Amino acid sequence: MFAPVLRPTQQSGAWFESRILNVAVAVLELFIIIALILLNGLFALSELAVVSSRTHRLKAMAETGNRGARNALALASNPGRFLSAVQIGITCIAIVNGVYSGEALAPGVALALQGLGISIELSAPIAIAAVVALVTYFSVIIGELIPKALALQNAEKIACAVAPAMEIFATLAAPAVWLLDTSTRLFLRVLGRDITTRSSVTDEEIQQLIVEAERTGVIEADERSMIAGVMRLADRSVASVMTPRREVDWIDLSRGEANIRERLIATHHSCMPVAYGSLDDISGVVQNRELLSGILSGEKLEVERHISKVPLIPESMDALEATSLLREAGVPIALIHDEYGHFVGLVTPTDILQAIAGVFGAELQKEKPHATKRQDGSWLISGSMQVDEMATILQIGLPQQRNYQTVAGLVLANLKHFPEVGERTEALGWRFEVIDLDGRKIDTILATPKNVATHRAI
Repeated sequence: MFAPVLRPTQQSGAWFESRILNVAVAVLELFIIIALILLNGLFALSELAVVSSRTHRLKAMAETGNRGARNALALASNPGRFLSAVQIGITCIAIVNGVYSGEALAPGVALALQGLGISIELSAPIAIAAVVALVTYFSVIIGELIPKALALQNAEKIACAVAPAMEIFATLAAPAVWLLDTSTRLFLRVLGRDITTRSSVTDEEIQQLIVEAERTGVIEADERSMIAGVMRLADRSVASVMTPRREVDWIDLSRGEANIRERLIATHHSCMPVAYGSLDDISGVVQNRELLSGILSGEKLEVERHISKVPLIPESMDALEATSLLREAGVPIALIHDEYGHFVGLVTPTDILQAIAGVFGAELQKEKPHATKRQDGSWLISGSMQVDEMATILQIGLPQQRNYQTVAGLVLANLKHFPEVGERTEALGWRFEVIDLDGRKIDTILATPKNVATHRAI
């Protein structure tokens, strides 16, 4: 028998159809490879978006009825299950893409290399290596780096969008996910580690976020200062914000009426403690407007009739606890005593506010700045400045355990004696020099970085 002889037109038609078929197959194979790379990108995008999302934002979105936010919270609450599912997806895609791309593209590349004069023995391995390198390159760029960069830009929104699909995939891959998650926990237990996640945010991280927000213009400098003041307040004892005993205006019942009237006229406070002879024997406090109202009405001055009882608190109480107590007190003032029962100071809402936002009005006119930076990089610092405020300004860390509240206390803790003018001590990478005393009170201190010469004119 003889094979049918194709006419020239039939031969060209068959060749054309074959070429079209080959091109269609090549395009389909390329499309499959691109789809696998994009699918890998989806898993990478989902992983970083869910892990980077802030829980409080997702909760707020979930409360508005956002189903994706609820799914994202569920995934984030069980990271072992979610990460195992993502890893299964990425690994399977990588294996399939590597094998498929080699089988689909390598033969065509090998033929092209042979057309360039490369031998059959060399063209096959070169083609496989070239295809794998090219697919790997696009997998890293399109399937990893670009999706992760996008996830970091808007983590919560992307997490809400991809979480439903990831939840379905994690459910479908449940047996493999369980195996990986259980194996991970087992190995970590052998290593003495706990897989339990601890979503903790440190003060330093919050402070860095606030600084970055100020730098980008999201918040103003004054806002940053007040936020920092609130954070410092949470770590302070009430003794660090109180008005100390030596600065307390008070009424002495052992003195005559003329002296009491003089104290009422001279003070700028709305309330004053009342004691007999000494501040260690305080009966309570009076609101000055009540006494002044009676005086203006021509009534006899009877201080005892207007005395109100106020809370007595220890100096070790937290400033935030004291704030809550002042909020509930009938007269917003609390008397502070040490462990031996001696009166050491008092605290009012004004003291709390000044600890957060600084002094106001008349107080600002009377007080000199707590810290003034000089051109040479050194600082003139008031001895009464709170040491944590100084640490924020000088950008230094303080020891967790310390028995002082002010910069003067820091100097005394290091010198271990009452200093004379000109004495110096080194601490925390800075040199502190006493340059002014008010009796035995350290009034002004010069703080200079240790790596800067200290022989300067003040």
